[in-house]
Amino acid sequence: MKHFALRAAGDIRARLARVDFAPSRAGRVVACEGLLMQVEGLEAAVGALVEIELGDGLAIAEAEVIGFRADRLLLMALGPAHVAPGAPAWLRGRADRVRVGPALFGRVTGARGEPLDGRGPLRTLDNWPLAGRPLPALDRAEVTQALPTGVRAIDTLLTLGRGQRVGLIAGSGVGKSVLMQQLARGAEADSVVIALVGERGREIGAFLGQLPAAALARAHVVAVPADAAAPLRVRGVLRAFAIAEWLRSEGRHVLLIVDSLTRVAHAQREIGLAAGEPPGRRGYPPSALDLIPRLVERAGNDRAGGGAITALMTVLADGDDLVSDPVVDTARGVLDGHILLDRAIAGRGRFPAIDLSQSLSRTMADCADPAHLAAAARFRRELTLVEGNRDLVAMGAYSRGQDPKLDRALDRADLLESFLAQAQAERFGFADSLSALLAEWGGE
Repeated sequence: MKHFALRAAGDIRARLARVDFAPSRAGRVVACEGLLMQVEGLEAAVGALVEIELGDGLAIAEAEVIGFRADRLLLMALGPAHVAPGAPAWLRGRADRVRVGPALFGRVTGARGEPLDGRGPLRTLDNWPLAGRPLPALDRAEVTQALPTGVRAIDTLLTLGRGQRVGLIAGSGVGKSVLMQQLARGAEADSVVIALVGERGREIGAFLGQLPAAALARAHVVAVPADAAAPLRVRGVLRAFAIAEWLRSEGRHVLLIVDSLTRVAHAQREIGLAAGEPPGRRGYPPSALDLIPRLVERAGNDRAGGGAITALMTVLADGDDLVSDPVVDTARGVLDGHILLDRAIAGRGRFPAIDLSQSLSRTMADCADPAHLAAAARFRRELTLVEGNRDLVAMGAYSRGQDPKLDRALDRADLLESFLAQAQAERFGFADSLSALLAEWGGE
């Protein structure tokens, strides 16, 4: 036991020796209330990392600066921290850069870049700002090139474009994770960056286990489980965006998958409330909802470099509420489209459970030719007739012959359902999917 204590103390001294600080940059903890700690005698910018010596003198806790009041820093711990009054605190250094490089491909890391896959350290070559390098509005290219995803319903009826920002809106248990796996496997992109933020640890492992080796080889995964501190959850999604931006600067087309935007907003809500921000709608302070457009605007096409970030971000509808949920409302207002998964459709056993009437791709008109758009419109009309009269037909209140268009749609109801359905392991080529749509709905 004595040997272990001496070794632990030596490790702490070695870590402290690596921290570059002057006596004026040392402080002490003067208050700890719930998630919030206050340190005086230390100067640091918001976002900096601080190390705090715990009461036993043999361990160190890390915390992030989330604000300041007068001459006191406001900190949130990044892990378990049994802090005693007057505990020493030191500035660890800058934390606003992300290490990037080809070694990221095929690896899984945490919010701070630490490897999580047991394959040893990462040898990165360069760094990128955590806050990103936003593209000026006039340097963004229009979304005009279709992005094949391998999912027939999306490719033909909700055609996505390269550089588009799309929301996948769903409640729990309606097939969201499976659809994301299909998109990660089948989308035609040079690289894939996946941010799994706020998910249960079991779900993170299950998600990665369903991806084939070829899909993982071109991907980098940032995984931050639900029990991680709020600053780490926010830092995780910022890090994923930073890596995607670096890849775009290299001229690559990147598919960025974020699961989920809602849990990132929840994390920022914890930070904002702890820092003293006033709560707003549903308890969200201004910084929580402001984070959503700041993230969304980091995606898009680079006119000069030719690279692109196509962002697919999941949004959890709290209690399937699509009207008053602030995160859903804010996301729909800034995204270039949304795909809604419906619980009733999932209950009928059709997956992906896309509600076509409630889903929209705002860039489809710029990525599809007139024949494609016309066929998709005919498909939508027939599906709307079937869905709108489903209860009437079930009650026997409709007699055939009253509406020829409805009769034709009802005769093709099974065809409509089978066209929208797709097994988890299936992948349809874009050309084949379009040919199937045109063959059945390409003419009156």
